[in-house]
Amino acid sequence: MKEFMLLIRNEKDHQSAWSDDKHTQFINACSVYIESLKKNGKLISAQPLVREGRMISGSKAGWKDGPFNETKEVIVGYYHVLANDLADAMEIAKGNPEFEYSTTARVEVRPVKMKEESTGYAYPTKG
Repeated sequence: MKEFMLLIRNEKDHQSAWSDDKHTQFINACSVYIESLKKNGKLISAQPLVREGRMISGSKAGWKDGPFNETKEVIVGYYHVLANDLADAMEIAKGNPEFEYSTTARVEVRPVKMKEESTGYAYPTKG
């Protein structure tokens, strides 16, 4: 199994017009999705992200910081999953409730680099 990050992208305020009932339904759908991933041994971790923060760039010679969301779309959460390959990870991503509750959702599916091929350096893992 390989590790993948599913970066959930959506408009920053896509839930602002939702009723409390729709928001509860969405959270319940996410819970079912997460439990299914856990049951199938596919989930490492998952978290929503608060829609505020800062973007830091530059270097020690001069840091810059500003708003992280210069566009309407932001990363609203992530799932760190195990999958056989990229195609399997994409199938996992297609089950995300964001697609059922939003027409503006996108999921970026990215393999996690576990080690540097050129040097053999293995990145630390939890535990």
